[in-house]
Amino acid sequence: MSMIAVLGLACAGSVGAMAGALAVAASPAGWRSRLQPLLLAYSAGTLLAAALLGMLPRAFAALPGPQAGLTVLAGFLLLYAIERASVWHHCHDGSCAARRGRGRLILIGDAFHNFVDGIVIAAAFHTSPALGVTTTLAVIAHEIPQEMGDYAILLSSGLSRRQALGWNLLSALATLPGALLGYFMLSDMQGLVPHALAISAASFLYIALGDLLPRLHEQADRGQRGQLPMLILGIATILVIRLNH
Repeated sequence: MSMIAVLGLACAGSVGAMAGALAVAASPAGWRSRLQPLLLAYSAGTLLAAALLGMLPRAFAALPGPQAGLTVLAGFLLLYAIERASVWHHCHDGSCAARRGRGRLILIGDAFHNFVDGIVIAAAFHTSPALGVTTTLAVIAHEIPQEMGDYAILLSSGLSRRQALGWNLLSALATLPGALLGYFMLSDMQGLVPHALAISAASFLYIALGDLLPRLHEQADRGQRGQLPMLILGIATILVIRLNH
């Protein structure tokens, strides 16, 4: 496995998400309100498919069933504990930006999440390049609406547009050290790869089922007709890549 390939995927995950978020943020307000539910639906589809069609089958193939299941449960508990401690905070629209002090917390939480994304990409690529590509695509898809929300929160916390973009980009680049750590750590300890995939799948399912899908129900009045097709399109995107590799 090439370290350059892993870093390239990690860079694509962070910069791609920022580029997509910038493109959406530059669109008129009316379009943004219509696009966001559709982006959330597409993101949920990619996350579900990447976890259920790629990560979990690989983890269960390499580990005994109960051990793989316990690892997934441990991942859920870890994510729940982190979220409860307000270290990792997901926000996909500007409605949660109520206090100025939230901006700093968002940057810390987002940087941590992007760092974990880098480890996830490295673990997936350790298994196969195709899984690494589909995982990167899922990361980009769910990061775009998140970066939109983070940008809105930073603006509301008193930062200028340039400062908000700069700090957002800096936190997005935390994917790179995460990918480096995953590359060197998992290269020396191949036995950790199935466990890393199981925890990564847990994180994707946690985001999709615990955050994105409930948010879609809340936003059912905006883009309701297109949500299910976009959800299916996200699943189909990952499925097509998996079938072609």
